[in-house]
Amino acid sequence: MTDPDPDRPTAEPWASIDALWAWLDDHRAHDSRETLLIRMLKLSEEVGEAAQAVIGATGQNPRKGTTHTWQDVEAELCDVVITALVALRTLTPDAREVFDHHLARVRERSLATKGTEKMTETDGTAQS
Repeated sequence: MTDPDPDRPTAEPWASIDALWAWLDDHRAHDSRETLLIRMLKLSEEVGEAAQAVIGATGQNPRKGTTHTWQDVEAELCDVVITALVALRTLTPDAREVFDHHLARVRERSLATKGTEKMTETDGTAQS
C-alpha cells in the first residue's frame, strides 16, 4: 500500500489541520495570545457566513431574494469546522486528543440508552 497523497484531504483531517495551522503560524503578524484571539474571532466570522448562506438559500431577505445554494451552506459549514479545528490546534498541540476525548464524552452522554449504567469520571462509581 502506498502512502496517501499529503496534498489530498482524507477522512482523517488532522494532518491537514496541522499543515494549515503551521502555514498560518508561519505567516502570523501578532504574538501568540493575539493570534489565538484572532483565530477565535475568525470562527465567529465563519459562523456568520454560514448564517448568511442559510438566509440566502431560503430567500429570507426580500430585498435580495435567493442569493445562495444549499451547497454554499455546506461549504460554509465546512469552513466553520476547519476554522474551529485550527483554533483548537492553536490553543493546544494535543488538539486531536482533546477533540477525541470530548467527542467520546458527548457521544456517551447523548447516545447512552436509558437504564444503562455508566461510570462517573470523578469517583468511578456506577450511575444509571
